[in-house]
Amino acid sequence: MTAYLNSLGLICALGQDRASVARALFAGDTSGMRSENGWLPERSLPVAAVKGALPPIPAALGQQSSRNNQLLLAAALQIEPQIHQAIDQYGRERIGVILGTSTSGIDEASRGIAAYLRDEAFPDSYDYRQQELSAPANFLTTWLELSGPSYVISTACTSSARALLSARRLLDMNLCDAVLCGGVDSLCKLTLNGFSALEAVSGERCNPFSVNRNGINIGEAAVLFLMTRRAGDDHHIALLGAGASSDAHHISAPEPHGRGAQQAMRKALDNAHLHPGDIGYLNLHGTATQHNDSMESVAVNAIFPGGVPCSSTKPMSGHTLGAAGALEAAFCWLALSPDNYTQQLPPHVWDNQADTSLPAMTWVKPGDVLQSQAPRRLMSNSFAFGGNNVSLIIGDAA
Repeated sequence: MTAYLNSLGLICALGQDRASVARALFAGDTSGMRSENGWLPERSLPVAAVKGALPPIPAALGQQSSRNNQLLLAAALQIEPQIHQAIDQYGRERIGVILGTSTSGIDEASRGIAAYLRDEAFPDSYDYRQQELSAPANFLTTWLELSGPSYVISTACTSSARALLSARRLLDMNLCDAVLCGGVDSLCKLTLNGFSALEAVSGERCNPFSVNRNGINIGEAAVLFLMTRRAGDDHHIALLGAGASSDAHHISAPEPHGRGAQQAMRKALDNAHLHPGDIGYLNLHGTATQHNDSMESVAVNAIFPGGVPCSSTKPMSGHTLGAAGALEAAFCWLALSPDNYTQQLPPHVWDNQADTSLPAMTWVKPGDVLQSQAPRRLMSNSFAFGGNNVSLIIGDAA
């Protein structure tokens, strides 16, 4: 069964809607990555934050107020007409909500607990439901008055990639006729301090696959697809294949030879009935840590020995953790969109200083375009703590 990705709402450091994100993405614009104070004690560091006002949470849902849900609402409002059209067509009980997150409303909860320790009372704005991992799906389901399957996946940096995979499964099993799927994660001190404790955060803009790479930059984003069995009116972009694996090598370090990553990519290709040569572009996980980039380059070289145009988009968007898988699938969607009539690809932004100990890669340069003819197929990789791996293939449906 074909799972069409008919509508897309997104917000991240690159922009607050689809058009502005696409312009910045294809231009290789890193201006959304800015150094900020206050996240870590006595240290500034680059973060990819969403700037500007976010929509307020409706008063009736005030107990679910969090920045995470505000980001999600901003993405949902962009496709609200298409959502209501689906509700009218299928009914509220036939529409699911599957999202990925890692932060949920933990930042609001942290501030509430700090206030309790200081004042022996929680602030009026605190509600325990803000911090639950299920909060984004609960909020979206309540706001839209949906009654189909609704849940959140939290598998670190593969969370929202798995949400797309799971959404397609709901359509396959005929449990839903449409699924709102994607991911959302907001900047918060917990994750920034956690990655800093792992000595994985760079004090500069991240530099994926460079010999000078020294860590990640954290970002925030919300991405929401409307996935259905039927194609949209103006395009036929679909989730063609998905593969997942878990090598369970280490709680935070990837398996050095990328066996699980290779397995996920092979599964995605097999699932889509494609060969490596059919893929016109690969969006890498590309975190710019020593171990991830080494592992991924080995894995990609094993699957694509002839090379494949590829890039890491994290110097522009930051690593958006639970939202990363859906965000980078959205970047592939934007590359395939009719609005991208020149078929530009996201460039690889780095210092051009290759790590010669790693297999050579075919980097997308600014202005490069998709060379493959229709049907076009793009792959996106997401790898997470605990050896959790997902590869997605987005492309033109036959």
